[in-house]
Amino acid sequence: MLEVRDLETSYGRSQVLFGVSFEIQAGEVATLLGRNGMGKTTTVRSIMGLTPPGAGSIAFMGKPITGFASYRIAQAGIGLVPEGRQVFPNLTVRENLVATARGGPWSLDRIFSFFPNLKDRQRHYGNQLSGGEQQMLAIGRALMTNPRLLILDEATEGLAPLVRHEIYRSIELLKAEGLSLLVIDKDLKALARVADRHYILEKGRVAWVGDSRELSQNQDIQHRYLGV
Repeated sequence: MLEVRDLETSYGRSQVLFGVSFEIQAGEVATLLGRNGMGKTTTVRSIMGLTPPGAGSIAFMGKPITGFASYRIAQAGIGLVPEGRQVFPNLTVRENLVATARGGPWSLDRIFSFFPNLKDRQRHYGNQLSGGEQQMLAIGRALMTNPRLLILDEATEGLAPLVRHEIYRSIELLKAEGLSLLVIDKDLKALARVADRHYILEKGRVAWVGDSRELSQNQDIQHRYLGV
């Protein structure tokens, strides 16, 4: 579904990614792991056209999307839940959701059924929500684009344990429905339960690839690359 090959991305003269390659199959949940500053968010920004790569290629559903504008990548079927949530603070919950809506199975009613808290708060503004509610809204807003692949950057950062559990419950439900996901997060136990494959970045390169069983059993890899 998503094929990233030999990606190199820089900010000015500072190169961040050095030949990053990975792929996500249809219906698969994959993760990007690594310490802060290793290139995870830059990889996401490269995929989404926010920071275009200087070299390498990105293909989605068998078609090249390298260098496409962000809106074209979204139209192709990739939804993003960005780091920091970035909900529209001066729009209501309902307005946030319909602002990016595209036709498909994910409708306003379905989002409200998926996240009942949002239904209760639909007339509140984005800046009136708790952190957990904002993350639910960010996920709902991305789902309203009816993506084939959903990317969650720092899926549960800064959230209370009960809210993190709720977010991971939603990820498990989305996986059960066959949606492909790329998740960046630090909760290894939760990720191990839901993910099919893990990619660890170290200084802008893919340093390790494996499944949840391999990662859970390899304490050396966890300590060397993740600081666990």
